[in-house]
Amino acid sequence: MSIAMLDALLLVSWANGVPVAARLLLGERWASPVDGGAVFYDGRPWLGASKTWRGWISCALTTPFVAVFLGLPWELGLAAALGAMLGDAAASFLKRRFGVRSGASVPLLDQVPESLIPALALQTPLSLTSFDMALVVSGFWMIDQLLTPIARRLTRAGRNLH
Repeated sequence: MSIAMLDALLLVSWANGVPVAARLLLGERWASPVDGGAVFYDGRPWLGASKTWRGWISCALTTPFVAVFLGLPWELGLAAALGAMLGDAAASFLKRRFGVRSGASVPLLDQVPESLIPALALQTPLSLTSFDMALVVSGFWMIDQLLTPIARRLTRAGRNLH
């Protein structure tokens, strides 16, 4: 494993995880949906209520700091953040088209776009090989499989406190 590949995995994981952390810390504060509740021609939401400005802003503001902490240009952190949010939005859009409710999990669709798109943005600047890219995507998948159930339990516990 190369340092560049580990840097990419950390940026991708942070960019995808910080919106969840923001939800856990802030509850429903500043949780306005990115799509504003608008519906597509099929009558379903564009993205759904779980894609919020709070999540996108927390990702875009913090991931560049993580990049700098890793000794990388802040622009790479921003590229990872934007790629992760684009991939997450694309997955949500597809899930809504298939009638999957907002917040429901679909294996691979929930991990591949939101890890592959930012990894592609980091590929050239970090000189990542195709193997590195596969490790970033599969590494993110494993991290997501481990942490998502924990985040769901914490979210439920937080709701029960209010």
